[in-house]
Amino acid sequence: MDFFRWVFLILIFVSFTPKPIFSDSQLSSGELSKIPSKFLDFAKKSEVFDWMVGVRRRIHENPELGYEELETSKLIREELDNLGIQYKYPFANTGIVGFIGSGKPPFVAIRADMDALPMQEMVDWEHKSRNPGKMHACGHDAHIAMLLGAAKILQEHQNIMKGTVALIFQPAEEGGGGAKKMIDAGALENVEAIFGLHVHPNFPLGKVCSRPGPFLAGSGFFEAVISGRGGHAAIPQHSIDPILAASNVIISLQHLVSREADPLDSQVVTVAKFQGGGAFNVIPDSVTIGGTFRAFSKKSFLQLRQRIEEVIVGQAAVQRCNATVDFLTNYKPFFPPTMNDKNLHKHFQRVAGDMLGNDHVKDMEPLMGSEDFAFYQEVIPGYFYMLGMQGETNENPASVHSPYFKINEEALPFGAALQSSLAIRYLLEAQPQVPSSSINGHDEL
Repeated sequence: MDFFRWVFLILIFVSFTPKPIFSDSQLSSGELSKIPSKFLDFAKKSEVFDWMVGVRRRIHENPELGYEELETSKLIREELDNLGIQYKYPFANTGIVGFIGSGKPPFVAIRADMDALPMQEMVDWEHKSRNPGKMHACGHDAHIAMLLGAAKILQEHQNIMKGTVALIFQPAEEGGGGAKKMIDAGALENVEAIFGLHVHPNFPLGKVCSRPGPFLAGSGFFEAVISGRGGHAAIPQHSIDPILAASNVIISLQHLVSREADPLDSQVVTVAKFQGGGAFNVIPDSVTIGGTFRAFSKKSFLQLRQRIEEVIVGQAAVQRCNATVDFLTNYKPFFPPTMNDKNLHKHFQRVAGDMLGNDHVKDMEPLMGSEDFAFYQEVIPGYFYMLGMQGETNENPASVHSPYFKINEEALPFGAALQSSLAIRYLLEAQPQVPSSSINGHDEL
């Protein structure tokens, strides 16, 4: 009788012992295809979703500009500690790189940006920015929450991981070139591929979009001071008018795209800054203009840069003025074009299709916006995509970089699950065969 009692107890114990979603043996193709939807189900659990929402709101309340993300970085490190995830810090002042997995090759990375924008939030809600003149108006607070969510998912499913996922929390995406400084500091050591995302307020929730090849434009900034000789507006012959010179400069700059660029090679030159005199009847001594230029190839980009300087200096001289041009590279480095790897595009389509359905994975036309994620893609294969977050409402969503920008927090599980799925599926199915002796491990982690 005792024997049968023990058998019965053992059967009961086995029946109620939690089982992992996947075994730690080699996964079949069918099991691989189920990973994204299982990860999404996990991310949608109330305890996981509520945690991500709470993290995102805490970050939103305390926005910090590029290279100043001290409290944001501290919050991220505390959450990584709570998850039991080891990391290295600092990179590029405030950046963090966490590691999940064996600490050995292959390595794949997923990235989030941390900085806010210098603008006053106009959305009146409970978790509004508490820092005057600063706002998370581009969704970086959501990107951080999603990457932490992805970290939680991966940490819970280490039994099926082969290799290592690097979690890159990067400062200063908004013009500061934080990605380049992360690379210079060694954040991509051993990493073979990297994935990044951006929320898209005008694309439906539960859908994603991207494209292979050129996706976002390379961008740069310029500022020019055009100097003449000021005087009274009633006797302009005694002055050298820098406002007239600057006006001619702006018109001539528009000819660079319309008359010199190949119509099939998309380019932009925009003058968005014009600062001159302060009185109705006084010609100022100088005028300052500034703007941005963008292109999808480095050749076109460098050609634009050269011609912008030539036109400004030349046209100012025609009006008897002097001009100096500054491309502001000391604190606004040139961003290269965002070029999505074609093989990673196929990987993205498979993984996103398994999670969302193929009809929810769309190709899109290139955008003239820019992203410093492109710096990573200059070093290793990378893939950047847009995550839809527009809900089923009649409200017209505000664009990114608007003081009225809002995050639909229902998008957080989608971003967390897709980033973690892209990473783990890369390790399981698309890992290149690299001799382990040729690459440094991270045993110290």
